[in-house]
Amino acid sequence: MRNRRLVVSAAVIVAASVGFIPGIAQAAGPAGPAAQGKGTHGASIPDVDLSKAGSTNFKTFTSPADRTVRRALPQAKGTAAAAPQAAGDNPDLSFTLKAESKTAHGLDLTTTITSVPASLNVTIEWGDGTKDVVAASGSVVLNKKHTYAELGEYTVKVTVTDAANQAEYVNDFSIMTAGSDFTPHTPTRLLDTREGIGGTKAKVPGFGTTKVKIAGNAQIPAGVTAVALNVTVTNPATAGHIRVYASGGDRPTTSNVNFAAGQTVPNMVIVPVGKDGLVELYNSGGGAVDLIADVTGYFTRTASSGYTPLDPARLVDTREGNGTAKGLVPGFGTFTAQMSGRGGVPAGVTAVALNVTTTEPQAAGHLTVYPAGQAASSTSNLNFSAGQTIANAVIVPVSADGKINVRNGSGSGTHVIVDVVGYYSPASTSSYMPVAPERLIDTRGDANWNSGPLQAFEYLIMPLSTRNPNTTGFVLNTTVTNTTEHGHLSVAPDPNSAEQYENHTDVEVPVPNSSNLNWTAGKTVPNLVQASSGKNGIVDFFNWSPGNTDVIVDIFGYYDKG
Repeated sequence: MRNRRLVVSAAVIVAASVGFIPGIAQAAGPAGPAAQGKGTHGASIPDVDLSKAGSTNFKTFTSPADRTVRRALPQAKGTAAAAPQAAGDNPDLSFTLKAESKTAHGLDLTTTITSVPASLNVTIEWGDGTKDVVAASGSVVLNKKHTYAELGEYTVKVTVTDAANQAEYVNDFSIMTAGSDFTPHTPTRLLDTREGIGGTKAKVPGFGTTKVKIAGNAQIPAGVTAVALNVTVTNPATAGHIRVYASGGDRPTTSNVNFAAGQTVPNMVIVPVGKDGLVELYNSGGGAVDLIADVTGYFTRTASSGYTPLDPARLVDTREGNGTAKGLVPGFGTFTAQMSGRGGVPAGVTAVALNVTTTEPQAAGHLTVYPAGQAASSTSNLNFSAGQTIANAVIVPVSADGKINVRNGSGSGTHVIVDVVGYYSPASTSSYMPVAPERLIDTRGDANWNSGPLQAFEYLIMPLSTRNPNTTGFVLNTTVTNTTEHGHLSVAPDPNSAEQYENHTDVEVPVPNSSNLNWTAGKTVPNLVQASSGKNGIVDFFNWSPGNTDVIVDIFGYYDKG
């Protein structure tokens, strides 16, 4: 069988301040899961500019010149007063302050000084116990950058000293860092239209919406910027999809959960929260559906737990006895799995980002993932039917000793697989930057792609942040559709750089020992993917199936340590 490498002449671009840049997007295929294919052909992807989508994170803070306060310097004992320079005592010296947050932890400060010619000493106190001192002369514009170790609100104070005229001038203002840190939350049900939890006891009608209260609900604080929800569709009358977005914002054209009539389908979402503290769920199908939303954590602009992405690693596989006992997890059975100390997860983490898969279930049911040492909650993470292999992303708090429990909510046995993709901890430095949802690629063909479906055993290469090492990971919703055979999709960072691909010096890409989406022929399957940017800012999407499939990738945010 002859396979191909699909080379795209232009790729995805996002604002340079965010760090996404143009590059190559390719699909490369091994003849099976081993060797790379050779042939090439091209397609075109126009620039996709997410600067506007991410602009809500970036703030500008100003303090005008009329807030400048002049103070006389104390005269040293036994010294004569210094002779004033230029225009007397420089009475009109003043300055404006302007700060822009362009990264999660960073600040760009511009100080514009109006002064007569005089030697000046400028001290910038950043509010975190650090300062910079700069020499200046007369009217000048000074630019300085600063990175805060922790998120939060700080008072920046600038003092301009004119020693010759025995005066200092002070201006200050408050700023807020742009990124958001994660706080784990005990899995809690916020919405269930079947029971009237969080709203009316009624299905969401076709092309209708419902809202979920986030801020002020279940002890989630005001000021929450984004929330991690497991959203489940059940009892749908027709096929369709659900879009989840911030209340009051524009309804996106992207999707979060795709379903067929009669299906029960879950998917994890990380979604911005509206200014009113609410999140909206839109039913794009023509028939009514029941919706369920369970919270597992939330993001705020105060220091909490940052994120560290990992190359996917398998921590549990009951088929092999990896991480727990070998064999089917019995009906209504629970097992405990160690997270910390394995797969790159250190001690001291507060939560882990997982991909959990059930396979060979003997009957319909669901899985519940929760911290070890606690009682199982009434929430669910993964719903399945008999014989179905299905995966879902899970963000779950861990116990103090770094363990989780997995409970089989079915009356019959099933195998369970757990892959770790990242973790949250106070020591982690990457903070979340939500963006308005944006479609990056759709292989069914549109302005972004015209090269057809991803073929059997091919992989799609997507450069997302090849020039900004501060961008460490991406929150993506990945969907497969028009599937022709059974298979699974694996998402992992690429070991090659953009330059290696451009110079044709790229090395063979290893086969990931993990999966993100599993499907059977004819199914449309979505899943949230928290993808590591790796060392090169390039992410690969592997089609491990003997048949072709279309792939859709939407971006919802990124993690930034700058």
